[in-house]
Amino acid sequence: MVNKKSKWLGILAFVVTIVLLNIAVQYFYTRIDFTKEQRYTLSPKSKEILKNVKSPVSITVFLDGELPAAFKRLRNSTKDLLADYKAYAGTDIKVIFVDPISGLSAAEQDTAINNLYQAGIEATTLNIKNDNGFAQKTIFPMAMIAADGKLLPVKLLQNLDATGNYEENINNSIQNLEYLFTSGMQKVLSGEHPRIGFTEGNGELPDVYLHDAIKSLSESYEVGRVNLDQIDKSGLDKLKLLFITKPQKEFTEAQKYKINYFVMNGGRVVWSIDQVGADLDSLKGGEQLAFNRKLNLDDMLFMYGARINYNLVADANCAEIPLAMGGAQAQIQMAPWVYYPLLMPDSSSSIVKNIDNIRTEFVSTVDTIGVKGISKKSILQTSSFNKVFNAPQMLSLQMVAEQPDPRDYASVPRTVGVLLEGEFPSVFLNRALPAGIEKDYGSPQLSKPTKMIVIGDGDIFKNQVSGRDGSTFPLGFDRYSQRNFGNKALLLNIADYLSNDNNLISLRNKEVKIRLLDKTKLRAEKLQWQLINIIVPLLLLISFAIFQHYYRKHKYTR
Repeated sequence: MVNKKSKWLGILAFVVTIVLLNIAVQYFYTRIDFTKEQRYTLSPKSKEILKNVKSPVSITVFLDGELPAAFKRLRNSTKDLLADYKAYAGTDIKVIFVDPISGLSAAEQDTAINNLYQAGIEATTLNIKNDNGFAQKTIFPMAMIAADGKLLPVKLLQNLDATGNYEENINNSIQNLEYLFTSGMQKVLSGEHPRIGFTEGNGELPDVYLHDAIKSLSESYEVGRVNLDQIDKSGLDKLKLLFITKPQKEFTEAQKYKINYFVMNGGRVVWSIDQVGADLDSLKGGEQLAFNRKLNLDDMLFMYGARINYNLVADANCAEIPLAMGGAQAQIQMAPWVYYPLLMPDSSSSIVKNIDNIRTEFVSTVDTIGVKGISKKSILQTSSFNKVFNAPQMLSLQMVAEQPDPRDYASVPRTVGVLLEGEFPSVFLNRALPAGIEKDYGSPQLSKPTKMIVIGDGDIFKNQVSGRDGSTFPLGFDRYSQRNFGNKALLLNIADYLSNDNNLISLRNKEVKIRLLDKTKLRAEKLQWQLINIIVPLLLLISFAIFQHYYRKHKYTR
């Protein structure tokens, strides 16, 4: 009786313990992450933002249903991440996974896709290889964050490779998930939309060539054009970030005074400058002289710690341009053009981490100057196979026929984009007010802590425009080679880094190593591993049955 009573008490104690543990885990959350790269551990910055969330948040993920294996990984990684968000959030976070076109007819799918596109949810069409060749499938690798009546679409898939080899892109996308959702939630909950201005009035790129840049930034920021002749002190005070993109006319001292005031007040500037004037369209008529531009900005950049050189970089790693080949019955063929270098992002910088090569046109090198209190970091470089030509330089399309000799182009990577951070010296300290400035804006000796980026190419944020109907193409897309480059990702990263004081872009430093199977080895050893997976379990089962038989026979015959 005592033993029976103790047995039941033990069972009861076990059940009570299990119940109490289940109740406790509803209030206390912990996770032990044994992965080398801490894949399942949120950064302290994300935890801090989540704990301060007070309003209910709804996150709808449109990546669900029947998916290729790689996209299942992306979906599952998103589920794991959002489960952590729910655990650490200071309020309720509702997460929903849906397939928005599942069960719909073809006409209904078209309507649904169009409605989603209007809301910022873009579809992606995949070519999936199967036994019958290739099949197309439409998926939506996106999410929508909703809070306080505000919506923000989030793109989960980064830089899809049109060839279908998207394993590496999926890996990069998984690495960026925490940054995407944390920064997205902060933007929705804070309701803050920093103002970004693109300068005009000095021959900068017109709206049609900045269409996609402005459109892409407008999803998270207030974006517009800024005329330095018309804007006043109060207007500059409202700006957070200023883009100076490919000016072609000389800046007046009054315009430079306003830029300097903006920097002294903590404003951030992106200098996207062509120091050398060259244009591919001008080469169609024969030769062109690439000439030095006089923009009157050298002294200003020198004081801030950078110099854009008067040269052109020719790089063997370059984009292709269309050329008419064959005389009377000319055919359009693609040919590499060494003056359109594909820049290599410096992976050690969070601004350019995990983005594709950057397409440029007639780029110049950038040097840094030793200025006290200013830190300098290279973010964009050419390849190791380049040549630098000082301007003025004669250019001709006949150069396309010249095959670059690797020995002539063997060099070291050249820096063409730098990040400057710190307290910048004033260009107008102890100087008289320039003509056109009626009232002193104030010129301290040093600026507030701020940042700026200097790039030796004015076309890096320019989208292409159709010569047929004037329609614009996405930033980073080359309509001739049908390739996507990382220009848009660079633009968005720069805007996030320079406008966000919480430094959320540091979350991009997180690396998730996906240990994929070796497909070549998999094909060669397919039969071997199939046999192992079929025969070995059967042998183990038979061995266990034989052992069990003889064990029972030995036990009970004794």
